[in-house]
Amino acid sequence: MKYGIWNVKEPQVGAVNALVGAGYAPLVSMVLSSRGIENPQQADEYLSCDRPLPSPLLLTDMEKAVRRIRQALDRKEKIVVYGDYDVDGITATCLLTDFLRKQGADCLSYIPGRLEEGYGLNVTAITQLKEEKANLIITVDCGITAVEEAELCRSMGIDLVITDHHECKEQLPRAVAVVDPHRPDGGYPHKNLSGVGVAFKLAAAISGDQEAVLEEYSDMVCLGTVADVMQLRGENRVFVQKGLRRMTEDPRVGIAALMAETGCDSRSLSASTIGFMLAPRINAAGRMGQIDLAVDLFLTRDPAKAASLAQALCELNRQRQAVETEIYRQAVSMLPDGQLPKAIVLADETWHQGVVGIVASRIAEEYCCPTFLICMDGDHGKASSRSYGGFNLFASLSSLSHLLESYGGHELAAGFTISRSCIPAFRQEICALADSYYSDDAPRTVLEVDCEISPELLTLNNVSSLQALEPCGSGCPRPVLMMEGLVIERIIPVGGGKHIRLRLKKGKHTLNAIYFSATAESASIAPGDLVDAAFVPQVNEFRGEVTVQMNILDIRPSCSAPCLPEVGCYRALCSGSLTPQAAQSLLPDRSTLAAVWRCLQSFPGPEIRESPMCLCRKIVRRSGAALSLGQMMACLDIFSDVELLTYRRYRNNLILQIHPREGKADLNRSKTMQLLLQAKER
Repeated sequence: MKYGIWNVKEPQVGAVNALVGAGYAPLVSMVLSSRGIENPQQADEYLSCDRPLPSPLLLTDMEKAVRRIRQALDRKEKIVVYGDYDVDGITATCLLTDFLRKQGADCLSYIPGRLEEGYGLNVTAITQLKEEKANLIITVDCGITAVEEAELCRSMGIDLVITDHHECKEQLPRAVAVVDPHRPDGGYPHKNLSGVGVAFKLAAAISGDQEAVLEEYSDMVCLGTVADVMQLRGENRVFVQKGLRRMTEDPRVGIAALMAETGCDSRSLSASTIGFMLAPRINAAGRMGQIDLAVDLFLTRDPAKAASLAQALCELNRQRQAVETEIYRQAVSMLPDGQLPKAIVLADETWHQGVVGIVASRIAEEYCCPTFLICMDGDHGKASSRSYGGFNLFASLSSLSHLLESYGGHELAAGFTISRSCIPAFRQEICALADSYYSDDAPRTVLEVDCEISPELLTLNNVSSLQALEPCGSGCPRPVLMMEGLVIERIIPVGGGKHIRLRLKKGKHTLNAIYFSATAESASIAPGDLVDAAFVPQVNEFRGEVTVQMNILDIRPSCSAPCLPEVGCYRALCSGSLTPQAAQSLLPDRSTLAAVWRCLQSFPGPEIRESPMCLCRKIVRRSGAALSLGQMMACLDIFSDVELLTYRRYRNNLILQIHPREGKADLNRSKTMQLLLQAKER
């Protein structure tokens, strides 16, 4: 099990009937109902991709920004569009630069180097732009926290217009205009615009023809919106739908070249294609310090040059992957043997600042704990961190700010700078915070499942109807479905053993599935197992045959009795704060102990390696009796006390070894059993 908890929602019969009556397909209706959609009007609102766009002038300070930019156009002043080095910032920079040049502006673009300058406005860049006779700087996707830099612009006689989409702090920079949908004094109806979305709104306000500007730049707005994981609701759905259509029917020269180089099929282009194929290659330019490759790709009109740039970006992405692989290898080699810490904090002088965030994400997922990778430069280091299982990075860094020189980010991803001398103390304190947040065995990850379905619903027509939910992404995710009680008939390794194909059966129905980045061993499955599967349904075309395929997200043992992830009572046992009620709920009777022991003995081989929740479900499946995760852990402790087994934790797995012995063990001699009995009687 990749996910400790499956949160399976239930569609409401009345809502499903109303939606089907309005023309929505049954499977679409079930998914919509599970997401809280109760009637056709709400469904239309949720899915609409052609609603009228709000006026850009509803954004606070937009009129001021337009007035100053038109003045610069009239006076032939030098304008600088100042952006950011990710996909959102690059597309925002290119959109506004291209638009202003078409208005006759003397306009250049500037994106700071990720490694040399870092994010946002900086003193060196402002000074350089002043020397180049810049009269007006317009920021895109940055600037909302640049209070000191705004004052520097004022002192140098440079006017500053800020457009951004990040959260505002208490003090706004003093600029000619500050355009941000998150302004507390703003009334714009859609807060979740991307940086390129705000840049588009500025261009639309200058033009006065919002539809025409969107027609011209919908591809760029789409790319930045998807790559920055903006919610695909409201206005953003319009951007992405129109952008995907533009990239399919009439792609910009540079985007067409990139799609061709990556092997993208324009007929099946989707938000997922952008996220997994196009965005990483555009991002590689910023990560690897060659941002001009991406900017030139979007701005060129020469097909030959576009092809060359696309090829260079793809090569740069391969270099990024190689650097990532090497940093990952080095980082893993630095981990201690045996029990891992509750948080991983590693530092090295040779690591690439533009790549460590990706590696931190990979390590956090693989080792199931928050990960902090620090790139050292002399006595100081810059870190990228990624969360795991809901651990709040920003709150944790805030509480440890006394050890940091600076920090920023959000719950799931954050960065900071730190002195070398403070790293040991930071490691100790962040591990303590993680230790207090996690319990040893509580499930840390949750899979949100739209609904459970029966095999009869998995038809070509029904699965094809799910296209009505597109574009899918943040705020409107791909539909995740679940089936219970499937028998595994066949497991076939594919892709050089990296993935597996499955043939599953329920009743008279046979189903085909693909499980990426999994093996039979890692998924803990074998032919004949009875399992539940969580999956994304898809239409698969192979050698002219069109079939339905399940893209598996997770597999778990089926259970005929309740198997609860509750561990609160077990945590109380471990901490010595056991109440009589908790002891009563944990104390296993003879039948429970026997059921757990028989299941453990049935495993082949000398070692059992399972995630705690998967092992618990296998015990319940075999015994047919209810069991909680906390009860199972108490049983394991009882067996360990009397030397029937030993177990340890590695990543998110339990590793157990059964010890053969003659005769019966006296379980009443167990220290855990005695604690439970004594607490129960208090």
